[in-house]
Amino acid sequence: MSAESSPKIVIVDESPIRAAILEEGLREAGFTGVVHISEMQSLLARIYALDPDVILIDLENPSRDVLEQMFQVSRAVRRPIAMFVDQSDAASIQASVDAGVSAYIVDGLKKERIKPILDLCISRFNAFSKLQDELDRTKSALEERKVIDRAKGILMKVKGLTEDEAYVLMRSTAMREKKKIGEIAQSILTASELLK
Repeated sequence: MSAESSPKIVIVDESPIRAAILEEGLREAGFTGVVHISEMQSLLARIYALDPDVILIDLENPSRDVLEQMFQVSRAVRRPIAMFVDQSDAASIQASVDAGVSAYIVDGLKKERIKPILDLCISRFNAFSKLQDELDRTKSALEERKVIDRAKGILMKVKGLTEDEAYVLMRSTAMREKKKIGEIAQSILTASELLK
């Protein structure tokens, strides 16, 4: 694996010995762009500054506060994150899933397992991101549909048009002005609000 194609990986670990296990496992798997953060203060700012492709967080025996801090990082950065912990409970596992942690590994810090875990982490993150993008597009289309329907209603009432005529008028205006029909519909709603 060349340095250009190797993803930039950040290891967040206060323990130098455990971080060394992760680093060695990554280097043996061909990953060269590895940065270790051992200080938890201003963690989010440090991660933003490094802009990694993947984040590995190792927490030997995390307290609830430390776990919550890591989950906040996960929600903020939108990157594949694998979290290694020595022990856990059902609530922490559920919280990690809710926070978008791609792989939550309990008692699994072994260097030979790091590459398969990393691969799984990245593919789960990509699958989740794809679903999230589809959901966002669907929500956006649904919102636009609602705006168009409301604008049609206004045109029907104000201009005495049928539903089809109102839609055709908006579509032809959109084409003439080189805009999306949703933008024209939004303009109609805005104008209607101003004229109330």
